[in-house]
Amino acid sequence: MTELRPLGRTDLRVSAISLGTMTWGQQNTETEGHQQLDYALDRGINFIDTAENYSIPPRAETQGSTERIIGTWFKARRTRDKVVLATKVSGPGLSTYLRRDGLPPRLDRRNIREAIEGSLQRLQTDFVDLYQIHWPDRQVPLFGGGAHGPARNPERDEVPIEETLAALGELVTEGKVRHIGLSNETAWGLSRFLHLSDVGGLPRVVSVQNAYNLLNRTYEDGLSEFAAREQVGLLAYSPLAQGFLSGKYQRGARPAGARATLFGRANRYQKPGTEEAIDKYLDIARDFGLDPSQLAIAYVASRSFVTSAIIGATTLEQLKTDLDSEHVTITPEIEARIEAVHQLHGSPAP
Repeated sequence: MTELRPLGRTDLRVSAISLGTMTWGQQNTETEGHQQLDYALDRGINFIDTAENYSIPPRAETQGSTERIIGTWFKARRTRDKVVLATKVSGPGLSTYLRRDGLPPRLDRRNIREAIEGSLQRLQTDFVDLYQIHWPDRQVPLFGGGAHGPARNPERDEVPIEETLAALGELVTEGKVRHIGLSNETAWGLSRFLHLSDVGGLPRVVSVQNAYNLLNRTYEDGLSEFAAREQVGLLAYSPLAQGFLSGKYQRGARPAGARATLFGRANRYQKPGTEEAIDKYLDIARDFGLDPSQLAIAYVASRSFVTSAIIGATTLEQLKTDLDSEHVTITPEIEARIEAVHQLHGSPAP
C-alpha cells in the first residue's frame, strides 16, 4: 500500500507519490487523463496536482484544459472525496489570456479571486485542499533560468507578500481553500510567509513545490531544513528531470512523442555536465538491476524532507513503471554510489 505522509501541520495525509497532470489537454486526451486517474487511485495515490495555466506548454487555446479534465472525472466517477486536490494561481508574467481584462496576472486580491473562481468552476468542486502560488511576485531565478518576466523595481512593482497572504486568507475563511502552499520559492520567501502568518494570524504555508531530482539538489541548501523545524515539506516536481534521468534523451536522442521532441523546452536539463552525470546514474541503475526512472523517483521519495514526489506520464505503461518505484529501496550501498556521483557532478541543472 502506498505510504501516506502528513501535509505540513494539517490533518491531511497524502501519498508519497502524487499524480502530476500537466500533459492532459495537449499530449493526453480527456479519456487518457481519466484512465490515468482511475489507475492512480486504484494504486493508492490520493494526491493530484494541477494548475490554472495547464496544460503545458502554456497556450491560450489550451489554458485550463487540465483542470477541466479533472473536473469531468470528478463528475463521472464521484471521486472528489477520495483525493487531496492541489492547484495553483499564476504569478506575474506575459500570459494576458489568463484574466478577463487581458492584463498580465499578478498576485493581488483581484487576480487571486478571479483565478480561484475559474479553477473551481473547471474542477467542478466547491473547494481545493491545497492552493499554491505557482511562482512568486518577486524577481527571482525561476525554472532553471533567469528571473521571470521583465525587470521590475521591487519597491514599486511587487505585490507585497502581506497582500497576497491576506487574499489567500479570505479564501480559507470562505471555505474555497483549505490550505495554502508555495512553488518555485526561495528560503527567504518561505521564511517571510511563515513570519507574516505568525504575526498576522493568517494561513500558514504547509508545503513548497520546487524542482528536486538527481540533477538538481539545490533544495537541500537552505530549504530542506524547514521540513524538520517548521513542518513545511517539499512537493518535489520533475523527479525525472523532465524524463532525462530515464536515459531516453542521451546522446541527443529524441524519441517520437516525447515532450522534448514535440515541444523543445528542454534547456533546463541540457546544460554542461548533465549528460555525464546522467550516464553515472544510469550505471548505478544497471549495476543494481533497477529501472533508471524508478531509481530516480525512489531516491526523491526517500528524502526525509520530501512530502510527495510528483510524477507525470503520457502513457499508462509509463505511469505503472513510475508508481512501481514505491517497491525500490535506496539501500546504503545505492546511496553511497549516488552520493559519490553527486560529489563529483553536483547539481548541473539547477
